[in-house]
Amino acid sequence: MKELSSAEIRDMFLRFFQSKGHSIEPSQSLIPKDDPTLLWINSGVATLKKYFDGTVIPDNKRITNAQKSIRTNDIENVGHTARHHTLFEMMGNFSIGDYFKPEVIPWAWELLTSPEWFGMDPDKLFVTVYPNDQEAKKIWLEVVGLPKDHLYEEPDNFWDIGEGPSGPDTEIFYDRGSEFDAEDEKENYPGGENERYLEIWNIVFSQYNHLPGLTDNSKYPELPHKNIDTGMGLERVVSVFQHAKTNFETDLFLPIIHATEEMSDGFKYGEDEQKDISFKVIADHARAVTFAIGDGALPSNEGRGYIIRRLLRRAVLHGRKLGIHSIFLAKLVPVVGQIMASYYPEINANADYIASIIEAEEVRFNKTLSDGLSLLDTVMAEAKASTGEIDGAVAFKLYDTYGFPYELTEEAALEAGLKVNRAEFDTAMQAQQARARAARTNTASMGVQNELLTDLKTDSKYVGWSELSVPQATLVNIIQDNQLLTTAQSGEIQAIFDVTPFYAEMGGQVADKGKVSDQNGQVVARVTDVQVAPNGQHLHTLTVEQPLNIDTVYQLDVDRAYHVAVSKNHTATHMLDQSLRNILGEHTTQAGSLVTADGLRYDFSYNGPVPEAKLQAIEDLINQKIIENLPISWVETDLESAKKLGAVAVFTEKYGEVVRVVSIGDYNVEFDGGTHADSTAELGMFKIIGESGTGAGVRRIEAVTGQGTMQYVKTHDALLKQSALLVKAPQLSEIPDKIEALQSDLKEAERQVAALETKLANQAAADAFQDVKHAGDYSYIVTEMSVESMDVLRQTADNWKQATPSDVLVLAANLGEKVNLLVAVAPDAIAQGIKAGDLIKAIAPAIGGGGGGRPDLAQAGGKNPAGIADAFAQVNQWLLSK
Repeated sequence: MKELSSAEIRDMFLRFFQSKGHSIEPSQSLIPKDDPTLLWINSGVATLKKYFDGTVIPDNKRITNAQKSIRTNDIENVGHTARHHTLFEMMGNFSIGDYFKPEVIPWAWELLTSPEWFGMDPDKLFVTVYPNDQEAKKIWLEVVGLPKDHLYEEPDNFWDIGEGPSGPDTEIFYDRGSEFDAEDEKENYPGGENERYLEIWNIVFSQYNHLPGLTDNSKYPELPHKNIDTGMGLERVVSVFQHAKTNFETDLFLPIIHATEEMSDGFKYGEDEQKDISFKVIADHARAVTFAIGDGALPSNEGRGYIIRRLLRRAVLHGRKLGIHSIFLAKLVPVVGQIMASYYPEINANADYIASIIEAEEVRFNKTLSDGLSLLDTVMAEAKASTGEIDGAVAFKLYDTYGFPYELTEEAALEAGLKVNRAEFDTAMQAQQARARAARTNTASMGVQNELLTDLKTDSKYVGWSELSVPQATLVNIIQDNQLLTTAQSGEIQAIFDVTPFYAEMGGQVADKGKVSDQNGQVVARVTDVQVAPNGQHLHTLTVEQPLNIDTVYQLDVDRAYHVAVSKNHTATHMLDQSLRNILGEHTTQAGSLVTADGLRYDFSYNGPVPEAKLQAIEDLINQKIIENLPISWVETDLESAKKLGAVAVFTEKYGEVVRVVSIGDYNVEFDGGTHADSTAELGMFKIIGESGTGAGVRRIEAVTGQGTMQYVKTHDALLKQSALLVKAPQLSEIPDKIEALQSDLKEAERQVAALETKLANQAAADAFQDVKHAGDYSYIVTEMSVESMDVLRQTADNWKQATPSDVLVLAANLGEKVNLLVAVAPDAIAQGIKAGDLIKAIAPAIGGGGGGRPDLAQAGGKNPAGIADAFAQVNQWLLSK
């Protein structure tokens, strides 16, 4: 077999299918575009859903790609197995209603065995098929010539994830030799639990439609257009070519492992099984976080940002197991960039930025790690003094909050002669997983094809770049209730005209609105929406007012004022995109947008809130370009010429042979398909009205232009005048001074109230300290105080500690709709086993709440003031039981 590098294998795969008429689709961002069902791009087909569900018809129905992907549902397995990864590359070839089994199976065999391509030994290849898929079985045996003893029927070979496309699949395995046999001989077959037969390719025949209510796949109806979806994991097939025991002994991972060795405390990969796990985890996670951050994701406490943070922290912990206590993950970014440079040059281009984000997160975690270790020491000291067991809930907190794997806590506990309550930890973990499942969106792979729209090949020309009125447009299709009609009398329909000035919703810009009139000028329908049909036509949604007929000529008129307002705001998004990159940095990338007549919404990747000074600088820069009255022009050209113009692609897209490039003077040049103003001066003024976070590492700016800015200024002017009246400021400029004076007066009043409350509380406490009760061997004081904050309760407890008139103090504050409880315990009582945290847990349910704390001081909150008396009574009962 050939000796091939990972880059050569990827290139050969793509070139093979290119020779079979496939278009090479570039690897898309790991952050899904316009797909809320996915947290990450998790497969080669994930970026092609629009083609498979018929939403869009591709220019070429044959596609091939090598797609970077992330899956994190089994992070804990990474490092412990030969082939688990978080980031991986999936190579695939896809047919969108074009070729099927008779073509794809022989092609697979040709790529794998032909000396011109992979040149694998045919005797080492084995295949599984779905038992009912006789067609695939026949092709393998009779067309390819696969020996019968190399073909296995496997009942699990049916791809089905719920409603939508589904079908049988065939898997191809490579025999690595008897030295990889499993101990259980019954598992030594392709598809069994063994390391001998390595699955290297899965070919899915997407030919059935899983309809709602059906559970028996033999009753699924066939799809109108059958598809092919294949997947070959690059990491796996590289391990075959490079004769590696696991995926990690390949050129995709070894350079990272060797770089980690250099930073470790003298450890070498392959010398210690436990250390090898750490090397593998670091290599895998370094790749994943490098690519994820490079695509715009940032560490945070939610969503994909939480995944990045978890991967980073897990890698840092494994670094410590190798004796690495300094910042090291950031230093691996250039290593990852070098490995992947041939296909992903953007990693090297953005290496400094990626490394800076990782380094900042490492620094943050090192402090968190120290806090976690401090907490662990406290927990172990308390466990030694009591039960000898660490609560599972505490172990889970260390895992969830501080990033400590359970094994780390258990290891530290064992060294201290302690145990960890694993059952409690598992319960807390299961509760978290249940919450995560409940919050997870429906991750169905794709929708059901619309056969009518998919097959509709009617020509439709858009002329809205230069014309907002078309006097003669022929109505060629009427669709109502998913049926083609010749006439429509009333209601809502979808319609296609041979020519249209109406912009279809695309790229975040809303569709045009307007009217349809007959040749006498009478309005016969209103255009409420326009979408792009699968074959590219503009599909108009019409509210019918008078009968409409196909093959009839109508006049189409766009609502000009609405169109102009939307166009101004779309131009503003381009100017905002450029300004963000100029002021915040080139790594700032668009994450989504919405352009309407009322304003614009622009989402972009950025780590944390944008400082007010920078927001103002962004706004000022855009307004300066508006004042300069820059001309706005557009041109249609070929892709290479567009790149020479310096055009920016907002998303990683596959562009056609002809692209549209929009230029805003010499300030901004972008690939774009939307409508725009004719010059920047038409925008009038740009005003940012809001900046907020929408998710992990994603910020949102909302803004207005033109009439929207005027309305915004008028509204705020009215609010200022109203504020001036309320604070009695003769001039608007005096409002800040008036407010500052009011705030000063308020603070003084609050100080006086607090002082009075404290004085009254002290008096009440002095009286209460005289009322000492007894329960067995212990004395206690319980009292309800008329205070407004927990601070006064704590101050009262401090006064009690100075005199210590009792062993236990229990204070309650009735706040109307809620209750605060505080428990304090004297040192002598603590020595005898009385702990404030235990007591508060016992009595807090009486007030409908819960709480906890240290042995000497604990607090709780609840929503049942009527339960205070019951809580006090339980203090007596609890002390008697001790």
